[in-house]
Amino acid sequence: MKRVNAILIAAGFVVLALSMPSWAQTRTLPTQTVTLSGTVETIDHAKRVVNIKTPDGKFQTIDVPPAAKRFDELKVGDKVSITYNNTVSARLKPPGEAPVNTATGTSTAGQGERPGGTASAERTMTVTISAIDKSASSVSFTGPNGWKYERRVVDPTVLDKLKVGDLVDITWNTDVTVAVQ
Repeated sequence: MKRVNAILIAAGFVVLALSMPSWAQTRTLPTQTVTLSGTVETIDHAKRVVNIKTPDGKFQTIDVPPAAKRFDELKVGDKVSITYNNTVSARLKPPGEAPVNTATGTSTAGQGERPGGTASAERTMTVTISAIDKSASSVSFTGPNGWKYERRVVDPTVLDKLKVGDLVDITWNTDVTVAVQ
């Protein structure tokens, strides 16, 4: 799920960077939901990677985290459905407020005959605006552990409200449901 998770988090951050009309308050963006369904085509148990063929004939690669306890029960030919929800909120951090870097999560293994389950996570981190490029209409952020992100901003007036060094708290709430038929 790391690949899918990274793509979806990046997509959520795109929406964040594109739609922050007022940085004076917390802004929660609409939840993004992605659903993937298809047939398991290959399984690499050593690397914990599954390739799923979707109904339109495309392939999606899914990294399966070690927390997925029933991974070994998955078989080539199984029909799977994955639903991923991602909600992002952000707020400009007031001067003097302590930075945050927290992560929490829960998961449940499928209790039925087939493997599957749910997982949810919340990640909050304080990021610093490290660069603003008005000519390219983009903003760059840095965060804990060398985390870096840069994104084009559709509404360039947002850039007028920001400055390099501003701190922003970003919170991601995600949940994933996996069902094997």
